Amino acid sequence: MFNELAEKRRSVKVYAERPVEPAKIDAIVEAALRSPSGRATRPWEFVVVTDKILLEKLSVAKPEGAAFVKDAPAAVVVCGDPAASALWVEDCTIAAVTMQYAANALGLGSRWAQIKGNNFKEGTTSTQYIAQLLGLPENLNVQCMIAVGYPGEGMVPYKKDELRFDKVSYNRYGQKKA
Repeated sequence: MFNELAEKRRSVKVYAERPVEPAKIDAIVEAALRSPSGRATRPWEFVVVTDKILLEKLSVAKPEGAAFVKDAPAAVVVCGDPAASALWVEDCTIAAVTMQYAANALGLGSRWAQIKGNNFKEGTTSTQYIAQLLGLPENLNVQCMIAVGYPGEGMVPYKKDELRFDKVSYNRYGQKKA
């Protein structure tokens, strides 16, 4: 079952002009809240955004790679508290990917916009811009945004022969499957 889900999940570049039902957003967030985290610290915080004006403002949080957020009916801003766990980046990443698979299972599409390590403009990080926009407390860093919505395009899964099995070793690096 999961492998079928993994096979079909692709990043959505075009969203249909259709709102996402609140129950589906709640299910996506619940899936993320159930994500594994180091020592069960759960250092994440999520901000669900459905306001079109805020989505448009979030879409310019970094110079490139977030414009699609303005066309999505919803986005989840994934934040982490470095004081809560040294593994906040990893834990937030696991939660974000969990959201993407949950969205796919619900017939929705998603796309990741990396925020951590990016700048909004010279002298202002993307996290600082988003923190000011959404009223985040100082202890939170933004890892990413996950845009969510109904796909406005057909998504073609990768064919098995397109997968990079050459990047897989067994027992020792470079040792291929017999």
